[in-house]
Amino acid sequence: MPPAPRKTPVSRKSPSTRQTYVMDESGRPQKKTIARKPVRKKKKGLSTEWKFMIVILLLVLFSPFYYAYVIKGFSSTWRWIRDIGEDPNYRTYSSFDIRIPKGYNIHGIDVSYYQGKIDWKKVKDMKEDDVKVDFAFIKATEGLFMVDPYFQRNWREAPKAGVICGAYHFFRAHKPGLWQAKFFLQTVNFEAGDLPPVVDVEELNGVSASEMRKQLNDFVKHIERKTKVKPIIYTGLSFYKDYLKGNFEEYPLWIAHYHQPKLKVGADTKWHFWQHSDKAKISGINHVVDFNAFNGDSLAFDRLLIK
Repeated sequence: MPPAPRKTPVSRKSPSTRQTYVMDESGRPQKKTIARKPVRKKKKGLSTEWKFMIVILLLVLFSPFYYAYVIKGFSSTWRWIRDIGEDPNYRTYSSFDIRIPKGYNIHGIDVSYYQGKIDWKKVKDMKEDDVKVDFAFIKATEGLFMVDPYFQRNWREAPKAGVICGAYHFFRAHKPGLWQAKFFLQTVNFEAGDLPPVVDVEELNGVSASEMRKQLNDFVKHIERKTKVKPIIYTGLSFYKDYLKGNFEEYPLWIAHYHQPKLKVGADTKWHFWQHSDKAKISGINHVVDFNAFNGDSLAFDRLLIK
């Protein structure tokens, strides 16, 4: 008996075509093959966990804190690259356009008519890293008769902007120190919260060193009697070493010594302020400005202010 023919296995897959009959022009049925539409598989949706992760990622990317962190990281990296090769304790601050010694937290400027009209709000708002203008010494008088033409405006507007102020007198050694002190106090009204009065002594003006010290002593003693605070003595490093060192030790000292990473005085010199640059560029001021650092922390600075 011949073997039974094998049945052709039936594919379980749906055929890709199907046959049907259509009528031709004579009315007779004709076979026609029609392609079947492919069956589309339903796509699976994202799981709840993935949706949650995407939402969190979008929140992070659109968060201002994220961009602040990225910008801060980029700025720090760029700062590090720019500082390669520089003294880490005396680096350049581009916005101020000067090098500023590290290790000081309180910074300030001193101004006179030379700086012209100042926008003190812009001065106060300026900041790079941790450096900003905290205080300003403002020129008030000189000799016996000269009042700085911008003093009253600066003395009024700087405190409004939140800058702590002090006023200074440019001392003339060939003029009576007592009368210079009286003239200074007639011009400036010191109040609680101000920095102490300052006397700026830089020249002998044709008199001997001993005569200069005598007139300077008359000046500071009168100021101290009237204001009940010790005035600050400002001078250059060379003038201090040549004519003032060993004298007036009980008075706060402010020394000018430019473009150096350290103030080159002995450890026994008790100085309070260091004028380390005369080339700073400050927002709101159209001319270069002297830049200063305070030798101490915020508590020491507060103790120095007039009570």
